Amino acid sequence: MGLLDRIRRNQHSAVPRTIPPAPPGPVPLSFAQQRLWFLDQMSPGTAEYTLAFAFRVSGTLDVAVLEQAFTGLVARHEILRTSFVTGPDGEPLQVVGKPWPVRVGRCGPGDMQARALEPFDLAGGRLLRVWVTSRGPADHDLLICMHHIVGDGWSVGVLAQELSELYAAGLAGRPAVLPALRLQYADYAVWQREWLSGGVLDRQLGYWRERLGGLEAAELPLDRPRPAARSAAGGSVRFTVAPGTAAALRELGTAHGASLFMVTLAAFHVLLAHWTAATDIAVGTPIAGRNRAELEDLIGFFVNTLVLRADLSGDPTFAELLDQVKATTLDAYANQDLPFDRLVEDLAPHRDPARNPLFNTMFALHSFALGEWDLPGAQIQAIG
Repeated sequence: MGLLDRIRRNQHSAVPRTIPPAPPGPVPLSFAQQRLWFLDQMSPGTAEYTLAFAFRVSGTLDVAVLEQAFTGLVARHEILRTSFVTGPDGEPLQVVGKPWPVRVGRCGPGDMQARALEPFDLAGGRLLRVWVTSRGPADHDLLICMHHIVGDGWSVGVLAQELSELYAAGLAGRPAVLPALRLQYADYAVWQREWLSGGVLDRQLGYWRERLGGLEAAELPLDRPRPAARSAAGGSVRFTVAPGTAAALRELGTAHGASLFMVTLAAFHVLLAHWTAATDIAVGTPIAGRNRAELEDLIGFFVNTLVLRADLSGDPTFAELLDQVKATTLDAYANQDLPFDRLVEDLAPHRDPARNPLFNTMFALHSFALGEWDLPGAQIQAIG
């Protein structure tokens, strides 16, 4: 009997309070990983799901010690030495390999973007790459790339914290002082498939069916024809919110017992209602998916997508809308585990290759800090 069969057979058994170790050998992917694996199968050779983080390093950077630090990180986190293969039954499996030495590549100042766009081979493993550009002995750019299937935004904070210690230990010639990891990502993937089944799955699926029944994504105004198929091509516009405005938003949230995310999401709903002339607004938003303490120190891909719907009929005041958004968001958090692709499959909306299902816009408020590094002899600042 295969592992997937055992999981399905035991899906109604009691779930332990802690995540147990996974059995040895290849194991299934988590639901989030499987979604990215499927997309990679559909469009191989794309860098759309590459996470690239660039940093300016001012000061001395010992590349040999940096390689040693990244190598220690790979040895510590199994997910960074995992490959993703197709099993004999056609289902994807993740296979943890042996630790491997990380080599920091050298590239010119104008080559960083090209390096960030190089695709990964999921079956080949080694889904982490590091590049350095040096303009002088105390002026460097550091580029870290990983495939989204092995990491997420939260993971970058874990990576930065642990690399700081590994690098400092390497410079000092001492062992790194890091707490032992209680589990690895594969343990979580197996546990998730067993836990998110039976009554748990039915309850969360029932919530989303009721919440999103009859939903039709509001149409945004366009200044040109929509392409026949969605692509990764796009642009960005950056702007800065004045400190006084940000403080006022936080004060408004405090007055309503709402987070900054809820306040800004409510404002975004108002903006979309203005643009679309619709009163039924649905927005996608990523959620970290780390709602268990033992997951906080892991590098891995835990993110899920939630659909947050707002009703602006009856011309509510902003305070009324904020209270509604607060309630909707908290309910969604309580039912955050249902994989987005499972929700799409159940609701079976009309699928259009030119757009994402269920919503046309996403909203995210990033709270992880990319620049909180502590490397002896150097200052680190995130670029972009």
